[in-house]
Amino acid sequence: MNEALQLARGKGFDLVEVAANAAPPVCRIMDYGKYKYQMGKKSSQRKSTDVKEMKVRPQISEHDLDLKIRNIRRFLDEGDKAKVLMYFRGREIVRPEIGMRVFEKIKNTLPGKFTVEQQPKLEGNHITMVVAPSGK
Repeated sequence: MNEALQLARGKGFDLVEVAANAAPPVCRIMDYGKYKYQMGKKSSQRKSTDVKEMKVRPQISEHDLDLKIRNIRRFLDEGDKAKVLMYFRGREIVRPEIGMRVFEKIKNTLPGKFTVEQQPKLEGNHITMVVAPSGK
């Protein structure tokens, strides 16, 4: 053990114990500061928020809308953003105000701990809205 410690210090590295419960303890010669920096960088990358998509229809029933809102609420509680998409098929595009009413229901029934990053906007044959948790 002392020999390994001297070897590590001679090369300017650290001796890190990998498996303490092994019959002979397993150690590794490495730059521990660099290792901690890389692990911290990796964990910060994992914390990035995802954008989860939820598709709705203009003629959605109340129960189905409640289920979609519950899933959006779950996404927000997990720290992810929710992108709500509504596609119009055929002649449904003639009445986009029906779709806007659905988006108003979604905004009114979600809890107060969220922010609307992108207001509902008609783009071609679909409406999109992005909702994010307010803790961000």
